[in-house]
Amino acid sequence: MTSAGAGAADAEALDAAFADAVRRTGAAIGGLYLLTPDEEQLFLDVLYGAPVGFAAPWARVPLTAPAPVADAVRGDHLVWVAPEETACRYPRTAMALPYPLAIAAAPVAGVRRWGALLLMWPATRPAHMTQREQGHIMSSCGRLARLLEEGVAHGRFPAPRDVPRTLPAGAARPAAGPPLAAADFVERLPGGSCALSLEGHFTYLSSGACELLGRGADELLGTLPWQSLRWLDDPTYEDRYRAAVISREPVVFTACRPPDCWLDFHLYPDASGISVRIVRAGVERPSTPARPRTARTDAPARAGRIYQLMHLAAGLTEVVGVQDVINLVADQIMPAFGAQGLVLSAAEAGRLRITGHRGYDADSIERLDGLPLDTTFTPAGQVLARGIPAFFSHPEELRRVYPESSQISGKQAWAFLPLIVSGRPVGCCILSYDRPHEFTAEDRAVLTSLAGLVGQALDRARLYDAKHDLAHNLQQALLPPALPVVPGLRTAARYLPATRGMDIGGDFYDLITLSATSVAAVIGDVQGHDAAAAALMGQVRTAVHAHSTLGTPDRVLAATNRLLTDLAPDLFTSCLYARLDFAVGCVTLASAGHPPPIMRLPGGDTRPLEVSPGPLLGICADAAFPVTEVPLAPGLMLTCYTDGLIEVPGVDLDDSIAALTRHLAQADDRDLEALIDALVGATGTRRQRTDDLALLVLHFLGHEP
Repeated sequence: MTSAGAGAADAEALDAAFADAVRRTGAAIGGLYLLTPDEEQLFLDVLYGAPVGFAAPWARVPLTAPAPVADAVRGDHLVWVAPEETACRYPRTAMALPYPLAIAAAPVAGVRRWGALLLMWPATRPAHMTQREQGHIMSSCGRLARLLEEGVAHGRFPAPRDVPRTLPAGAARPAAGPPLAAADFVERLPGGSCALSLEGHFTYLSSGACELLGRGADELLGTLPWQSLRWLDDPTYEDRYRAAVISREPVVFTACRPPDCWLDFHLYPDASGISVRIVRAGVERPSTPARPRTARTDAPARAGRIYQLMHLAAGLTEVVGVQDVINLVADQIMPAFGAQGLVLSAAEAGRLRITGHRGYDADSIERLDGLPLDTTFTPAGQVLARGIPAFFSHPEELRRVYPESSQISGKQAWAFLPLIVSGRPVGCCILSYDRPHEFTAEDRAVLTSLAGLVGQALDRARLYDAKHDLAHNLQQALLPPALPVVPGLRTAARYLPATRGMDIGGDFYDLITLSATSVAAVIGDVQGHDAAAAALMGQVRTAVHAHSTLGTPDRVLAATNRLLTDLAPDLFTSCLYARLDFAVGCVTLASAGHPPPIMRLPGGDTRPLEVSPGPLLGICADAAFPVTEVPLAPGLMLTCYTDGLIEVPGVDLDDSIAALTRHLAQADDRDLEALIDALVGATGTRRQRTDDLALLVLHFLGHEP
């Protein structure tokens, strides 16, 4: 078999295994998500049981997003969401799928992680998942992982796609019409009957249905009801159809066929489509019927686009920095509207500074960056000044007003969207297309609404970035810029802020040169990780540095403690002070309630150092701090850390210290920076940290007088 044939066989086997996994679990809808090569996003590769258009809001999911499939991959475990839990646990998912559904997401992983399997059931299924069901799902995920690995072995790796493939749910129906007896049966029923595909197209209409709908079968077959019957062109009715497809539950709604014919529509869905019964409404209606629809340019947005807008809006409320806004617009908004280019700019000092772009070369961006707000080179300035978006479907439309603009990038259609916040211009978002593109009234309405949300998100993100930069600079100013070079002593240190908050905290470290033959290593932790903790940390570090000339560690901590007691801070501080005397060959330590350092001896024996701690600094002015002495031999490694590295909710602190000791015993000490990376990764604090942390590693090689 050729490699192409093997790849096709692999794809067919994967599709069959995926469809079988969905059917075996009884799920109504299933999706297979795969990781992009950079493992930053999940893309929907194949969909089962729903039209592809329904998946638009969740066709791409960032791995960091609060979504079931992302949680399943990140945590490497099955995620189960009961119908009543969705809005609370996953509000963005609930906005995109506002129907009662049970959801399960399971990681697809083998020799590496591949993605996740998503399954959805109607709310009628039991609220809990049994162990047997979980076993079926996980075994199916294992099978999918093996098939993906076989595909890679044949040179086929699923490429990221913007539009997922769809698999038919259930056996295909015969192309021929129903038997004569069945047709007679339907015709004898009162009212009318028709059938819709899962995509919403008419596939069958009885004569009674045609009579009630006011159109012939030849005019309706193959069309969408809300396109061929203008009086059904309302998001409310489309939403009822979507509810039937996704929930697999019967749905009833009432609509008025102009001028005054009220009809009840009963929708009965299954995996192959929807059966519809149409009867005249059996209840009184207002004597003054609703006026029939007239032709208009401002058509209402489709229900699917409305949910997509809600999903994107929820995503914009969760972004933090400017780069997050750029990534969300590029990764989700651009594909949603079929755009190939993006320029996102911010208004700064009377100019448009480009903060992010996609689909443009460097020369084009250089020409567009820094244009004045009143520029006539492109529509961006006037759009921002007037606060009204501009849409150009063809280069000729743009060239008539801005002759040079269309020649910069070679794009063929543009949407210039002003970003206005409280009447104040904050920037401009430009979506562009490689080919001419007609902007429907629906597109214009949704993009205009979305521009307001992007503007607010960008404004918040700029404020956050400014605060983040200020906090980062403050933190760096309070920590030593570099550790002093000490002959015979290898050193490395690291500070990492909490992942939530201001990226600033009270943890600190220092290495102080006392003489030609002695140094002091200091590490401490001020309670909290905010500006107040950082301010107190600066005072503590300065006090320790100033008192380091007093000699022994206990005297240094005692003097620092008296100073902090006089300052009467509201925050507690722990501190470890270690004096390394190379001439004597001794390490003396004193602790103010700080976790014990870990010592690795030249022979490889690794253990926490038993240091009798005194009280935290700033509590009692007369506190004493016991001193511990250990020999200083060549090859000795001392690792000092703060509790942010070891504290794990629900885990005993002694167990965490023991685990850190094991990691340190096995770590390679040839590169101390790499050793710190390994310790941070092994303790699980690389990605999510509720507290800041500091690490100081000292490796004594030997001192020559």
